[in-house]
Amino acid sequence: QLLNPLGYGIPSSGLELDLVYNPVGPFLPPQQSKLENDYKKVLLEKFGITFNRLLCITNMPIKKFAQSLRASNNLQAYMDLLVESFNPATTRELMCRSQIHVAYDGRIYDCDFNYALGMGAESKGFKSVSIFDVESLTDLANDRIIVANHCYGCTAGFGSSCGGGLDI
Repeated sequence: QLLNPLGYGIPSSGLELDLVYNPVGPFLPPQQSKLENDYKKVLLEKFGITFNRLLCITNMPIKKFAQSLRASNNLQAYMDLLVESFNPATTRELMCRSQIHVAYDGRIYDCDFNYALGMGAESKGFKSVSIFDVESLTDLANDRIIVANHCYGCTAGFGSSCGGGLDI
């Protein structure tokens, strides 16, 4: 309610206001476009709030969320949900196929989650590669993307990335 009067989230203002939806618990987010329409309607009707986009992000089974799932004996069930919900159509749009994460020290990671797990990108036999090891990002174009079980989070259901649900 404070940002709209400043122009944020108002069409044609040029000031973007995006909201993020992250499911509470071991669930997959619903389809982003449907949920965005519902959120726009309810927030406008009840609070007079407008926004540009709603981004749906899947909970990744890493770090604190994985610890929480493990403590509640839900980690295996959540992993099963992610694996059973694998959607091959999501693989074309995954962040790790067109973006990288560069850490403060220049080390390159295939995605933000691999960075959080310390799983650096590999290139031409190097176990860890940095921006100082490559002339151009095209040098990395044919390198293998480092994957692990948490990657099912980006490929489950409607897909997930830093930009929300995938356009599949």
